[in-house]
Amino acid sequence: MQNVKGTYDYFGKEQAVRQHIQATLQELFKLYDFESMDTTLLNEQELLASKYAGGDEILKEMYQLTDQGGRSLALRYDLTIPFAKVIALNPGIEFPYKRYEMGKVFRDGPVKRGRLREFLQCDADVVGIAGPEAEAELMQLAAEVFGRLELPVVVKWNNRRFMGELLGAAGVPPEAQLSVMLTLDKLAKIGSAGVSRELADKGLPVAVIGSMMEWIEMENPGFEQLCGKFNLAQQPGAVEVLALQQLLRDIGLEGICRFDPFLSRGLSFYTGTVYEIFDASGSYTSSLGGGGRYDAIIGQLVGRADIAYSAVGLSFGMESLMALLGQRTLEPAAASVMIIPLGATLPQALLTAAKLRSGNIRTSLDTSRRKLKKMLAAASSKGIPYVILIGDHEVSQDMLQLKDMRTGDAKLVTLEEALKLIR
Repeated sequence: MQNVKGTYDYFGKEQAVRQHIQATLQELFKLYDFESMDTTLLNEQELLASKYAGGDEILKEMYQLTDQGGRSLALRYDLTIPFAKVIALNPGIEFPYKRYEMGKVFRDGPVKRGRLREFLQCDADVVGIAGPEAEAELMQLAAEVFGRLELPVVVKWNNRRFMGELLGAAGVPPEAQLSVMLTLDKLAKIGSAGVSRELADKGLPVAVIGSMMEWIEMENPGFEQLCGKFNLAQQPGAVEVLALQQLLRDIGLEGICRFDPFLSRGLSFYTGTVYEIFDASGSYTSSLGGGGRYDAIIGQLVGRADIAYSAVGLSFGMESLMALLGQRTLEPAAASVMIIPLGATLPQALLTAAKLRSGNIRTSLDTSRRKLKKMLAAASSKGIPYVILIGDHEVSQDMLQLKDMRTGDAKLVTLEEALKLIR
């Protein structure tokens, strides 16, 4: 009788905070005109293990199983690949298409603060927009989410195509570039010395490592500085960076969204812009969310790499948000009224509760048969503003006794009067 390591049950105040976060996200997803979607938890193992999907790093953490028919299946490790599958299976979907999804994903990885084995992801994705406006709108969405949650953040962003151009200029061969990007992504954790050691372990020539270390050890190298150093201004990736950078300036997000030439994110399917969200105070170092552009996945999944499916997404990590916001004092929502049957009046109490609920009033029914004093104390402790008492006297007069828990006043009223007063 214990939870599997890295899994938790949520209730009470903690669940109230989780629901507040989800409600905030859902409201903004809808305001930004994203359509709700639910994708499958169970997927063909071959789909999730595809070389076009998450890559070797994520496959180590994928939960795999076999059903009674001998089929190889797996639990989804993110919401992006299942979404790409939906697009691939439904060619009639009209583009541009915007969807959001909140659902559990599963990873058999190390457990730490903000990182579990069963966790909730909240994603927004756009298919059919090739320009930087899709990324800019998602960054705008992220900034508004954290503004409403009253949590200062910084959105670090980069472009994998530009990163490839940078590595190419330093002499890194194309086949080694993805692996090198993942090493550079660890710079903040392992430092330049750690990066240098990992690059040496990959068998890169000393001259190439030296060329890379020149800009790795530069103090906060900016996009323009790197473009000038390696003469990359006209390269496709650099042009993409410049376009998004200008758009972010125009909409006033340059202060929150900061270019980071070392950011690449762990999943292998990103093809262009990538971004990651962090606590601006630096007190919490894990990512609060992130995403990027993945233009190649859908076409590759349908066996048509020549067809362009421009796609970009943003994911919020609920567990990381809870690690920061879980101490907030939000109480679970209380009922508007509690009904207490006295004596043999349970049928009348149930009918009264049904009428109140049909009037969209959240109603609690206490049938515990405890002493009245204890039932009233329970209503008060839960913050329930009204209590309805139904005894033989009330039933005989076709009335209810309505007690205002804030003032202590009680009076006999009809059901219709109770409805009006409670509303």
